[in-house]
Amino acid sequence: MSPTGGRFLALSRFAAGSVLDGLLPRRCLSCDARVGVTEGICATCWRETPFLERPWCQRLGTPFSYDVGAGAWGPQAIAAPPLFDRLRAVAFYDGPARQLVLSLKFSRRRELARPMARWMVRSGQELFQSDSLIVPVPLHWTRRLTRRFNQAADLAREVARQTGTGYEPLLLKRLKRTRQQVGLTAGDRRRNVRTAFALDARRLGAVPGRHFVLVDDVLTTGSTVTACVRCLLGAGAASVDVLTFALVDPNTQPARGRDLP
Repeated sequence: MSPTGGRFLALSRFAAGSVLDGLLPRRCLSCDARVGVTEGICATCWRETPFLERPWCQRLGTPFSYDVGAGAWGPQAIAAPPLFDRLRAVAFYDGPARQLVLSLKFSRRRELARPMARWMVRSGQELFQSDSLIVPVPLHWTRRLTRRFNQAADLAREVARQTGTGYEPLLLKRLKRTRQQVGLTAGDRRRNVRTAFALDARRLGAVPGRHFVLVDDVLTTGSTVTACVRCLLGAGAASVDVLTFALVDPNTQPARGRDLP
């Protein structure tokens, strides 16, 4: 294409974009206020989002109030090391971050998966290896039939696409329709999902010696991801990391619900 043709095409795209912006102004993903960028949040929502930033616990990704050195573990990880290697999340499950999770999950705003995954990739960039496989936490087929999609799978697919990492959406299966985890104590959550997951026998050959990144929308006590991690490690996975959009702050949970690993 000639330089003149290239400039004309660029101007045409700019003009088309300007027209669309006038007809369909950009909106904050959380509160619907007008914003200046596509797939972004407004300044107010940005300030109110409890983003997780370094320095943080190497295992659980929870922030430290001051830098204690690279690779440090927090008290919770030391007291009860999780089965997974590392956990990374974009934000605590509060404010606009909570609103985004609920909008994706219950309002079926599936277009949110792409920008949410972009933030997840940023937060979990150290988790991705050349031979990694990304797997979502699965839904039981009856719940998926009712909801019509799995929000964890939408996020995992976008994370895989944005990182160029392998994606295996059908490796993990949920064998039974468990009770909703909301409102259950940590112990009840563990019992609720103890035998809920298994691996697809036709895909077991993809597991031994591989590194996995398990993706979900929000982590509360960790009982669900722990059950999934146990399945992968039991089948020979070399290691499993966990990547979620949001993490319930373990310091604000009721004492009966604290059981992150």
